[in-house]
Amino acid sequence: MLTRKQHDLLILINDRLQQTGVAPSFEEMKDAVGLKSKSGIHRLINALEERGFIRRLPNRARALEVLRLPDADTSSAQNHTPLSSDSADILRPAFGSSPQPVASTPAHAATHVEIPLHGRIAAGTPIEALEQVETIDVPASMIGSGPHYALTVDGDSMVEAGILDGDTIVIRQCNTANDGTIIVALVDGEEATLKTLRQSDGRILLEPANRDYQTQIYRPEQVQIQGRLVGLLRQYH
Repeated sequence: MLTRKQHDLLILINDRLQQTGVAPSFEEMKDAVGLKSKSGIHRLINALEERGFIRRLPNRARALEVLRLPDADTSSAQNHTPLSSDSADILRPAFGSSPQPVASTPAHAATHVEIPLHGRIAAGTPIEALEQVETIDVPASMIGSGPHYALTVDGDSMVEAGILDGDTIVIRQCNTANDGTIIVALVDGEEATLKTLRQSDGRILLEPANRDYQTQIYRPEQVQIQGRLVGLLRQYH
């Protein structure tokens, strides 16, 4: 599942490579997708690389290779495995903004409670996520007071914290958190990510738990905390 800007940038890069064999410059990318700064392009490129859509070729300026395209665009790529998502379904996330109440049976008296299950959240670079499409039963022992919701993890940047691609995470809705807490952060009002929260020199640091990925640094007004991690569910096949 790609955000609209990630999707548009990927198609731009692929089309330019097909036409000229050279990727567009960051300035051209910025203008094409309507961003105000090149830093946003860096974020989108990192997102596409981490999720296996493109790769950077070493020791060559502007050298990018498209590895695969989303379903609707596979006709213009060669030897690519399509993604099984529909970008038309992508919505602005608002995790926990209107949470469904936890099941009426008190948590201490029930073995399981039902909470909303939202879409996939990136444990890599921020992505937009689907709104709630179903609910999920979770052990009552995971649920404390207040509203909770669940998300499916997409990506591997939290693997060193034991959070793997495909895991279901349980989130306690809140808008503040202490340093060192794993949180759901909404970035620039439209993209959500799972990261460890740090604060330094008036900046918000969103740290991955994977040495292959870099810490993301934002101004405080760019980041809204939407919850903190309280539990994890995993299926073994």
